[in-house]
Amino acid sequence: MDRGWLRGRRVALGVGGGIAAYKSCELVRELGRAGAAVRVAMTEAARQFVTPLTFQSLSGHPVLTNYFEAGQEASYGHLDLARWAEAYLLAPATADLIARIRAGTANDAVTTSLLAFRGPVLLAPAMNTAMWENPITQANLAALLADRRYRCVGPGTGPLADGEVGPGRLAEVEEIVVAAAGLGAGGELFGKRVLITAGPTREAIDPVRFISNPSSGKMGLALAEVARARGAEVTVVLGPIGAAPPAGLEVVEVTTAEEMAREVLARIDGADVLIAAAAVGDWRPESVSPRKLKKSEAPPKLVLVRTPDGLAEASRKVKGRARRPVLIGFAAETERVMENAQQKLLAKELDAIVANEVGAAGAGFGADANRVTILSRAGERRDLAGSKREVAEAIWSFVVEKLLPVREPA
Repeated sequence: MDRGWLRGRRVALGVGGGIAAYKSCELVRELGRAGAAVRVAMTEAARQFVTPLTFQSLSGHPVLTNYFEAGQEASYGHLDLARWAEAYLLAPATADLIARIRAGTANDAVTTSLLAFRGPVLLAPAMNTAMWENPITQANLAALLADRRYRCVGPGTGPLADGEVGPGRLAEVEEIVVAAAGLGAGGELFGKRVLITAGPTREAIDPVRFISNPSSGKMGLALAEVARARGAEVTVVLGPIGAAPPAGLEVVEVTTAEEMAREVLARIDGADVLIAAAAVGDWRPESVSPRKLKKSEAPPKLVLVRTPDGLAEASRKVKGRARRPVLIGFAAETERVMENAQQKLLAKELDAIVANEVGAAGAGFGADANRVTILSRAGERRDLAGSKREVAEAIWSFVVEKLLPVREPA
């Protein structure tokens, strides 16, 4: 299998305490060669076989070994690792580590960060043959693999470190890398090309003043990260949010509504899904001063003209196509929220719209949480609330369940 899915991915590697831990050093190197960013967590037993400094040198990042150590938690803690990673590999996954994962324990850097991780997990078991064949180990592994997030590669069969011959060898590094690349194939959006707009737009008055809005881009970026975690190829057309976008996303930075519309229209033909989550300004000054306007020179009134509606133009461009992309808009409203959202849904001929009351406390622009309602063209309605990441997860689940199937060939 092509290693391509790993390119640009953020991979956490949990190292268990077994003699095969030394092979994980080469695994870090090969994941890096495949284009992945790797960060390592180690059990206390793993430190008896390989030093954290070795993994730090190979990965270029600090290694998480003790979540009770204030310095480690301050710089890169177990929850940070879980939030950062897009995939989690366990190599070697010892019998003890597999058992503790199944039990849901959180008593070291690996199990604690894994318990907080929401994405795909790859187990690479390595242990003595008798331990591998023990019914308890097999039951523990079967219970984990019943969760669709978990996959397993190996173990191999052959001479073991203790002199026995049989199953229990850590899979070859190349096998593990190929299996890791295959994690994307298990995602609901694997092979889909997703185009998302996020953030505000700005329309200049003069070189130092502009018309804009308080959008932070958090909702659109959360949608992008969730789509990527579910296997999609994601492009974000991003307005000026004043911060660096998350790593691993293909980002096209724009400033004005016209630029955003142009970039969307240039990419809509190759997209399977377009989610227009950006807060695009509807108006721009009719003329822009090439120099800063002094107070004494300010015009008595600011003449505004309409900006292009990129979503509406994209909808018109693909109208009538047998395999047109799924089109989803956002309606940021302060009154008559459902009524206004329904009008936009129909006027722009969208498949669904996400209605968002931006004036509500603790939701909307700039907040970390959101409360929205999805309205589909087919008449479905779903109310969602939570962190913007949780809302993004729920939106994508709705898209996969309700909207994508009608786009698939019979």
